[in-house]
Amino acid sequence: MKKKILIAPLNWGLGHATRCIPIINALIQHNFIPVLASDGAALSLLRKEFPDLEALELPSYNITYSKKGYFLKLKLLKDSPRIMKTIRDEQNEIKSIVKTHTIDGIISDNRFGVYHKDLPSVFITHQLKVLSGNTTWLSTKLHQKTIKRFDECWVPDNFGQPNLSGRMGHIENPMLNIKYIGPLSRFQKTSSKSAYDIMVLLSGPEPQREILEKKLLEEFKDYKGKVLFVKGVVEDEQTVQESGNLTINNFMTTDLLEKSLNSSRLIIARSGYTTIMDLAKLGKKAFFIPTPGQFEQGYLAKRMQENHLAPFCKQDDFSLEKLKDIDNFKGLEAFDDASNFKELFHLFEGK
Repeated sequence: MKKKILIAPLNWGLGHATRCIPIINALIQHNFIPVLASDGAALSLLRKEFPDLEALELPSYNITYSKKGYFLKLKLLKDSPRIMKTIRDEQNEIKSIVKTHTIDGIISDNRFGVYHKDLPSVFITHQLKVLSGNTTWLSTKLHQKTIKRFDECWVPDNFGQPNLSGRMGHIENPMLNIKYIGPLSRFQKTSSKSAYDIMVLLSGPEPQREILEKKLLEEFKDYKGKVLFVKGVVEDEQTVQESGNLTINNFMTTDLLEKSLNSSRLIIARSGYTTIMDLAKLGKKAFFIPTPGQFEQGYLAKRMQENHLAPFCKQDDFSLEKLKDIDNFKGLEAFDDASNFKELFHLFEGK
């Protein structure tokens, strides 16, 4: 009988869900039955990608950003009692799901309460060190305490050089059962004629996603080149609007997004880790705009610039003038990223 594996990404932007797509496909190819679990836009996206798979709703963390980036840490601190309650609710829900759906193993992408003491449980993260400014030591300690509850921690990156996560994903801690599984991307690079000069790819929690959307739409309204604008808002139906030089989509599923990325000369996006993995896989030129107040994205954007891969600027500072430096950067580069899923999935043969 095929074993059922619950796979549950965090609903914080779409990156956690999209990087689980290659794992879900690999589970199917290796004769497992994936059971999807999340909430909000992440769950909606997975349901659209895998309409034939069972999908369950988990308690929502309801993570939103402050309008001013420098208030983000304070807001998360204020929300922490509610988030802790959600983790407890999540843990209770998992105990119920394991019984009612005869689950044989668990893969959690940054959902702290999605594990079971009697089942092989995996935690996926690229943040072994959680950057939070002067509280990095505390956020890291708390995160690693969570990771220890799982049997294995899968880091979607290379162990050595080159790698994408830098000091976030590479630490020395023998107490954590860490496995480096290579970067994860749902996309494949193809030879495509350039259809767009620029592709804007948005994602992330509100209200910062919408703030950047409005700013970029205003910036590009008089741009002479062809621009494909993907808002990153998952709705019941895909919509497309034409406005002068702009083609505006609310969201795209994998096949269309892969085709669009391959046929775009330059990508403007947040410097989220999943986006960086995707653009590296496709070998794209990029310009990054980190989410205000998110230390991780700031670090990754700065690292891309220091390595002469892609430039970045702060959200408030963006203008079309900033794109003139793009030719001084070589673009993101793919490297050997083949994950050995057959070996990884041995964990689910029994605990």
